[in-house]
Amino acid sequence: MEKLDAIDLKILKALQANAKLTTKELASAVNLSATPVFERQKRLEREGFIKRYSVVLDADKLGNSFIVFCNIRLKQHSKEYGQQFMAAIETIKEITECYNTSGDYDFMMKIYVRDMKHYQDFILNTLGTIECIGSLHSVFAIGEVKPFSGIPLPEQ
Repeated sequence: MEKLDAIDLKILKALQANAKLTTKELASAVNLSATPVFERQKRLEREGFIKRYSVVLDADKLGNSFIVFCNIRLKQHSKEYGQQFMAAIETIKEITECYNTSGDYDFMMKIYVRDMKHYQDFILNTLGTIECIGSLHSVFAIGEVKPFSGIPLPEQ
């Protein structure tokens, strides 16, 4: 954080809200001219503060708005099972996020599917083929209260 000043944080905040901002628009948003903003943005990319640029899609319009949080417990705690599980889920498109967790479960995943029938098929024919899974626990999202795909930034 010591490499970031107030202007850097303003740039990150503006880009996180709208990654399509032109350099001119971004410069206007942070009250600088275009050249220093362009140079700062490139430095933030180079230093890894900006990993990539992305777009947030509307799950409802795309027909995959049924959100499930699935907690996974492996059959046993071993390096082999952990690596096997992580490799297996990398290729599963319905899983949009996965975290290695502490507590009662080993992993927590965020899954997007069309509906309950699709999730049932997903459990039986996709997750059910991963041998190292011991058990799972599903929690279904009733609605999104605070969807945010960004990272909280410190106040300037």
